[in-house]
Amino acid sequence: MTDKQQIRGGALLALALHEKGIEQVFTLSGGFCNPALEGFADLGINVINCPHEQIAGHLADGYTRISRKPAVCLVGPEGFANAIPAMMEAWGERSPVIFVTGSSTLKRQGSGGFKEIDDVAIAAPLTKYSASVTDGLRIREFVDRAYKTALSGYPGPVHLSVPVDIMFSSYERTAQLEERPFNHAATPPPRAWPCPEDLTRVMTVLSRSERPMLIGGHGVWWAGAEALLETVGRDLSIPIFNVPYHQKLLPEGSPAYMGLADIHQYGPSKEALESADVVVLLGGRLDNQMNFGNPPLFPTTCRLICVNGSAEEIEQNRAADDVLLSDPGAFLEALLALNHSGQWQAPKDWLSSQRENREKWVQKMLRDIDEDSTPGRGAHPLQLALDVQSTMGDNDWLVIDGGNTHFWSEIAVNIAGWQGKNLGGILHPGSFSMLGVGVSFALASKLRFPDANAVVISGDGAFLSGGLSIETAFQENVPITVVIDNNGGLTTISQQQEHLFKNGQHVATDFRDIPFHTLFEGLGGYGELVEQPEEVAPAVRRAIASGKTACINVRTRGVISPIVAAVTSRRDKASIE
Repeated sequence: MTDKQQIRGGALLALALHEKGIEQVFTLSGGFCNPALEGFADLGINVINCPHEQIAGHLADGYTRISRKPAVCLVGPEGFANAIPAMMEAWGERSPVIFVTGSSTLKRQGSGGFKEIDDVAIAAPLTKYSASVTDGLRIREFVDRAYKTALSGYPGPVHLSVPVDIMFSSYERTAQLEERPFNHAATPPPRAWPCPEDLTRVMTVLSRSERPMLIGGHGVWWAGAEALLETVGRDLSIPIFNVPYHQKLLPEGSPAYMGLADIHQYGPSKEALESADVVVLLGGRLDNQMNFGNPPLFPTTCRLICVNGSAEEIEQNRAADDVLLSDPGAFLEALLALNHSGQWQAPKDWLSSQRENREKWVQKMLRDIDEDSTPGRGAHPLQLALDVQSTMGDNDWLVIDGGNTHFWSEIAVNIAGWQGKNLGGILHPGSFSMLGVGVSFALASKLRFPDANAVVISGDGAFLSGGLSIETAFQENVPITVVIDNNGGLTTISQQQEHLFKNGQHVATDFRDIPFHTLFEGLGGYGELVEQPEEVAPAVRRAIASGKTACINVRTRGVISPIVAAVTSRRDKASIE
């Protein structure tokens, strides 16, 4: 090999990404991207071909969320349009996926080239950085900028468009190695360290607090600070909550963990917020899920502090009483130092009272299921979720997909956690509530942790939205288990319609009786229909034991979840903010 060795632009792109430590690429193979695919293969980077570009995007998103390292979604021009929903999902959850589009020629840009679209402009609102490579000699520069932008501050997806003439043209392998930065390896993103005066002000407020609570957001996960969060909760006796549509932060059985800061999915959070004198939202946003920082979610009686690792987040949290620009880990370390120095007085009975409230809530929810167990009506979705979790081990990954299915399964996670069930990880649709991500996310978790089981609880509508991705599980021999909450329709929507429509009926939300389990059998997997609720757990165990990609198709009944009931009650007078 000589310094003057010529390689195609696509191979140089693959090399630049390899230098950043990229280990996983998801694609729907196409002619525009062949030089890059050749480059990835030559470098030993794992490439998985998917039946649809949206699936490739969701797989890259799931893999990125789990590993906290960017994965690549590589698509052609028409495939870019198919991948946009996955880009939106990643954008909503701050997932630093690198989307790469093979695009029409740079030479004829603007003249109607083959499959020419303005992919850079289309991607711009859904990414932190969207650009077209304008010179093949600068490929390393564009990759370096995209990679660092994806991970810095407020993480998020990025997009690079690589014109096909640059993809196929030849360039020196060592292009730009003589320019700064000379080190092209991945480096940790910079962390925001708090201004001492600002930190002292916030710590003074917290040290005087009698009933503080912490709400962990996505920033805690991307900062790798979840272990510190649990230590703070345990050592300082501060109850810890999670934002809705969360990344799993604490073990469900942790003595400091309470549940979601969602007054509908977890009722005791309402009492906690009403009683707290200081609430810290750490690494989260005052968006619609947090009622924009307003009452009644955050009462006027509490002091609301937002701690975020980027100026962008701070700007979004303007409604807070106090803001602190700080990496979440640095803030938690400062809290622990406050405790070690003797300046922290553990709030008396505050954490224990929250634990008592959680226990009462768990017992009430279990009683409600028992009272709603009429034979012959199909499984209750909450009991279904509890039974599924009972089959899973501490290292296994649970993926939730759907509307009502999602909400009931979140409630079940809290209940099972109180009973001692911990899971290796939890994934689900993000803040856009996008159906159809479940199978892709389960595949991603199984690829990342091949020795763990990956189980999906999916609504029937959610599976119909993204179930085609199951072919990738068979193709790659990556066995996952899919449990279908089959109630014959889009229950969340039909219940809203029945409340809203004058005739009390619903429209365009019903499905026929679909034999999902036989689809899996036909593809070479394991399938089983479950019509009796008591058979759910045994069937899931059989599916896992089969070692095959499996489907347990469970007859359930449409039971409105607390959050759907709460939202439905206001749909006739206002849209969701």
